[in-house]
Amino acid sequence: RRLAPRRGGASARTTVKLLLAMNLPPAWVTWLAGEGFDVVHWSAVGDPRATDAQIMSWAATNGRWVVTHDLDFGTILAVTRATGPSVIQLRAQDVLSARVRVQLSYVLRNFAGQLTSGALIVIDSGRNRLRLLPIHP
Repeated sequence: RRLAPRRGGASARTTVKLLLAMNLPPAWVTWLAGEGFDVVHWSAVGDPRATDAQIMSWAATNGRWVVTHDLDFGTILAVTRATGPSVIQLRAQDVLSARVRVQLSYVLRNFAGQLTSGALIVIDSGRNRLRLLPIHP
């Protein structure tokens, strides 16, 4: 379903803890931290050869939402019917574009409530889709 923000979205002062997957640039840590988010890149906290399941487990244990360009994280949520961690999946071909950064910033600021409760948000070219967790077929 298409996203419509809740009133009273998150501000940069809200503690939003993110984990950037290996397929996203480490430089995004600086950008997102500058936006007020608590963010780490997987390369700084874990083994670059870790499985997606290990990364998800670490994120859940550490209360972080996963931001990724990898479709497997959403698949893991669907297959396991997990209630977390939340995942923001970037489906754009060019994840380095300014448009993707604007969409990601918008999602983080306006959907913190859903992400805190457990959600999969897919950011695609020009649109965002939300699935609340757990995902049921």
